[in-house]
Amino acid sequence: MLVSGDLGAGKTTFVRGALRSLGVTGPITSPTFVVGHLHEGETGPLAHLDLYRLAGMGTEDPGLLDPFFGDDAIAFVEWPEHALDAFPASRVAHRVQLSHAGGDERRIEIT
Repeated sequence: MLVSGDLGAGKTTFVRGALRSLGVTGPITSPTFVVGHLHEGETGPLAHLDLYRLAGMGTEDPGLLDPFFGDDAIAFVEWPEHALDAFPASRVAHRVQLSHAGGDERRIEIT
């Protein structure tokens, strides 16, 4: 699932809620400085990636993100537009667009 939106739109909060609903009970922190975290959910591995600091995969190790895209993993990718070549397009089931809707309100579009 690709999760996009402006800074402060609620991407990490959205992913945190999804991971909780899938059975993650431990801490869920933003992976901004480490690119990704793996969690164990009720039905298997769950990945949470944040590509904000990447500018494509051209200068990165090609296998850097492989552990996060195992066949049995569900992956949530924040800031996917920063590195469109970082994840297998065939694994993208949904796209989420979050936007500010005034005050503490957010608009969520899922395609």
